[in-house]
This record gives sequence, C-alpha cells and structure tokens, in this order.
Amino acid sequence: MDYVSTRNNSVKIKAAQAITSGIAPDGGLYTPVSFPSITMEDIASLCKMGYRERAAEILSLFLDDFTKEELTSFVNSAYSGDKFDDPAIAPVKKLKTGEFMLELWHGPTSAFKDVALQLLPYLMTASLKKTGEKKEVCILVATSGDTGKAALEGFSDVSGTRIIVFYPKDGVSKIQKLQMTTQKGSNVGVCAILGNFDDAQTAVKSIFTDEEIIKFAKGKNLFFNSANSINWGRLVPQIVYYVSAYCELANSGEIKIGDKINFCVPTGNFGNILSAYFAMRMGLPVNRLICASNRNRVLTDFFNSSIYNSKRGFYVTSSPSMDILISSNLERLLYYAAGCDDKVVRELMSSLKTNGEYNVGGEISKRLDSLYSVGSCDEAQTKETIAAVFSESGYLLDTHTAVGLHVYREYKDKTKDETKTVIASTASPFKFCKSVLEALGEKEQGDGPELIGKLSKVTGIKAPEPLTALSGLKERFSMSVPKGNIKDAVLELLELK
Repeated sequence: MDYVSTRNNSVKIKAAQAITSGIAPDGGLYTPVSFPSITMEDIASLCKMGYRERAAEILSLFLDDFTKEELTSFVNSAYSGDKFDDPAIAPVKKLKTGEFMLELWHGPTSAFKDVALQLLPYLMTASLKKTGEKKEVCILVATSGDTGKAALEGFSDVSGTRIIVFYPKDGVSKIQKLQMTTQKGSNVGVCAILGNFDDAQTAVKSIFTDEEIIKFAKGKNLFFNSANSINWGRLVPQIVYYVSAYCELANSGEIKIGDKINFCVPTGNFGNILSAYFAMRMGLPVNRLICASNRNRVLTDFFNSSIYNSKRGFYVTSSPSMDILISSNLERLLYYAAGCDDKVVRELMSSLKTNGEYNVGGEISKRLDSLYSVGSCDEAQTKETIAAVFSESGYLLDTHTAVGLHVYREYKDKTKDETKTVIASTASPFKFCKSVLEALGEKEQGDGPELIGKLSKVTGIKAPEPLTALSGLKERFSMSVPKGNIKDAVLELLELK
C-alpha cells in the first residue's frame, strides 16, 4: 500500500518510510492512497479471533511491507499480559440497552494511547531497518496529557531511540504530570511549556521543518520523528479496536454481522475518531460517527458552520486531553472529503496558519455532514454525567468519557436514532481523581496520587496498579520553557548544547 502527503500527492511512499518520516517535508500528513476492504465474511472470520490476531490481520492490510510474521510478533509483544490488565485488551462493556463502552485504558498508563504507543516502538525500529536508516531517531512529542506518558512508556530504553515530551505546564492533571516527570529510562526527557497544548504542538511541528536544527541534528547522527497521531504508525493501530468492538458486539449477540452501529468518540486532536472513519472506509458497517467536544468545542463549531476558527478563547477544563484548538488530524479527513485534492488542503492549511481559520465550503461540508454528527459538553454537564451514571449503574466514568456519553445521549434524544452505539472510553477515572470525586459530591483540595485511594474507597472500585505506584515517586524532570524556546530545550535535553 502506498502513502502520500495530504499537501502533495504526487510522490508515493511505503508504510515503513511514512513511519520513519513522521511528517512530510511539506508539513503535510502521510495518509493511504486507497483503503483495503473487508467483507462481511472477513468480519465473521475476525469474530473468531482474539484481539491480537485481529490486530495482525488488520495491520497487514495497511502495512504490506511488513510480513504477517513480523506483525504477529509485534502485537504479541505489545499487547502482552504484563502490559494490559484485561486479556481482551480493548473490552466492550454494556452500560444499558443500546449503549456500550469500549474500554481503551487497560494498558500500562491507563489511557487509550497505550493501544498504539505500545506497538509503535516495534513498528518504528523495524521501519528504520527496512529503510536502511542508520541515524538515531529522536521522538518529539507534544501532549495534552495522555500521549506523553504513553509515548515515554513505549520508547523508554528502546535501542536507537531518544524521546522528548513537551506538555502545557498548567494544562494537565497532577497525576498526568507525575506520570511523565517520574518516567524511568536513560533515553527520555520531559519539559513543560509555558502555554497550552496548541502552543506545544505548533512548537514541536516547527522542529520538523526547521532546516537549521535538522542540519545540526544530522551532524550529530540524529533525526527527528513524532509519536503524536500525525505519525501514521500511531494512527493505524487505533483502527483495530473499532473493528474489534464490532466483532465483540456480534459475538455477544447484540448485533448480527451486517448491522450498522454508531461510534461516539470524545475528541481533541481528531486522531481517535479519524481511526473510526478509516474502519468505516474499509467496509465496517457504521451508521454515524459522533464527534464529542468539551467546552472548547472547536470541532463542534466547525462541523456546524463549515468554518474552522482557532482564534477563540481557550479553556482549561476537567478533560484536559481535549483542550485543543488546532486538531491536526482533521487535515487527513479534509483530504478525503476534498476528493484527494492536495491543492485544496494546501490552501486550507495555509489559511489556518496565516489567518487562524478556514472555510471548507458547501461541497466538502455536505460530505462531512453525511458522516458525522457533533455535540459538546460543558463542565457542569460533565460532572452531572459522571454522577448520574455511577448512581444508575455503579459504572465510573472519567471526565473525557463523560463528555462522550453526554453528547451521545443528547444526540439520541434529538434524533431518536436507536442504532446501537459504542462510546470510546479513553482513560481511567483514576487519572482525574479530583474532578471525579467532585462530581460524586466530595470536596477536595489536592489533585495528586493521594486521592487515588480515596476515590477507590468512595466507589469500591480498584485503581489501576500503575497509578497507585505513583505515590512516593521522585520527580526526575522539572524543566519549563517559554513556547518560543523549544529549540534550546531540545538541544539541552539531548545534551547537545
């Protein structure tokens, strides 16, 4: 399978090259030229498999320059029992009639990013060998909370790699911060940026096209790459769990193969819900993709108006992984919605960079409306949803999943759509103890690991071991820099300055 840049589709490359490159030289994102197809017979076969086997099958359709044996070995190692605390890897739990939670937080950092970032180091190191790359790769990551720790965990002490994570200093929960700043590994670095996630993401992306620092790194036998979802190797593993969720519903008798379902995804950088779109493009029977936003609602406003406007107020919320104003992966969707017209995408992205906004126009908007429904959830509604669901069923939501469930229920009330719906549950509630406890009526002053035990006691639910282990750990990294000083921070953390 070939891949092209969203901003220049004249040059085609293979998956290994897309993974090692991360972002295209023109600033575009690598994306498939076409989509493999799966039939209902294929889905029936996948239903008989476990998650790891399903992953190897789906990945082989997109990564055809890897052998099936390689991919099988990678997924077996990435999704081993000592890394994921549920043998199903991404189990589907029924909440009530028609509502199902796709639990994506059973990995080592208790967030959905683990599903991709436990696998990416295997894909990355294999891709480096396939492309003949001899230089050491430095992974640069901008995180709104969860990607950073998941990437650090995945790449810690992986030979031939270094990793540096940048996070917004006041834009993550205390537990998310501790997960990153206490990370073990000789090849890792962590730095806070005095700004929000968009500042961190923009600064990191600028490194990939900065000729001065690229030339400098090359002289040190280094090159830069990304573990954010702008990298195809980060995105493709996420397709698997949407296909797997469909199989689980079929296996449980909730649907028959061929029945359509909805997916509702709490969304920030648009990578997770884009993966559901890719599964849909493959032939997975999907009725609607429901994009859920928090108070920042940039995506909700875009789908409703056709105008993407990043020049707006930015809110720090209780769902920090969604506190994003520039959703990078939307560029890939626009490429397909524009009929794979790279000129249109170049113009839209140029307008975003220059003017802080773009207007996709009527035809693209119609295509998007045929696929997506949208909604948003404010802070009060987030708390109300957590409290209501726990009272109803004893099921405990994190703040991001609560956003998704609220938007889905609002969508259902409005449309009367009875299609069975899978809501992506993206993080453990124990990563956001203070917010969850407050939603349950508890008043808390702190926001650290000392609240994990209290939330467990209040709810009777056991906390994930990787989170309880944070208590007492000493922080290794305390660096913070203005958003304009990221180049100096990279050089310092690489000990090249």
